[in-house]
Amino acid sequence: MLEKESIKIALAEDNVISRKSFLDRARLIPEWKIIFVASNGKDCMEKLEQLTEEQMPDLIFMDIEMPGINGISTISMAKALYPQLFFIAFTVFDDDEKIFEAIKAGASGYLLKHEDYSVLKEAVLNVIENGGAPMSPAIARKALQMLSRMPELNKTVTEQMPDHLTAREKEILQYTVNGWDAKRIAAKLFISTLTVRKHIANTYQKLHVQSRAEVMNMAHKNNWLK
Repeated sequence: MLEKESIKIALAEDNVISRKSFLDRARLIPEWKIIFVASNGKDCMEKLEQLTEEQMPDLIFMDIEMPGINGISTISMAKALYPQLFFIAFTVFDDDEKIFEAIKAGASGYLLKHEDYSVLKEAVLNVIENGGAPMSPAIARKALQMLSRMPELNKTVTEQMPDHLTAREKEILQYTVNGWDAKRIAAKLFISTLTVRKHIANTYQKLHVQSRAEVMNMAHKNNWLK
């Protein structure tokens, strides 16, 4: 077990207000020592390269959405180079696909940015001392909701879809070609209508189509209908 004063923490966060808010809460936890604060993924990797093994943080809070190298990619790269590091993904977003992307990349936990300092403190102890996987209650609910939906997906159909689409894009595309509108899809997947529309737009761009009619024609030709 680590000594309380030896818990070394770092933060990668591009938003100035969020950085200040985190540091204000971190100062309430005397067991923590802040090793560095990075403004983005590239900055985080550069700061890690400059540290000796003894100076390395025990855990890094990683913002998911950052310009340039995003948080998920940064976790993946850092884990490959420094497997001893722990990461807690830090987010304000409601897209639950990010949960699984972050975990696959190597995150040990997933918290919303507004959590109280006591929650942050407990999460760090849970990860470092107990090998736990702390999640904010809202994030845990989304993870359970997504897991509960998995048996409903037609795996054969989604496997036929282009590999360069993400799992979420394939899921939404399947609902779309079967006649569901964005509002209905959003309610089914417990995400916002805006998020659904963003995924649809990204899918259209990747498939080089501009309309629902074109994507429906593609779905018929490629047997994407459930």
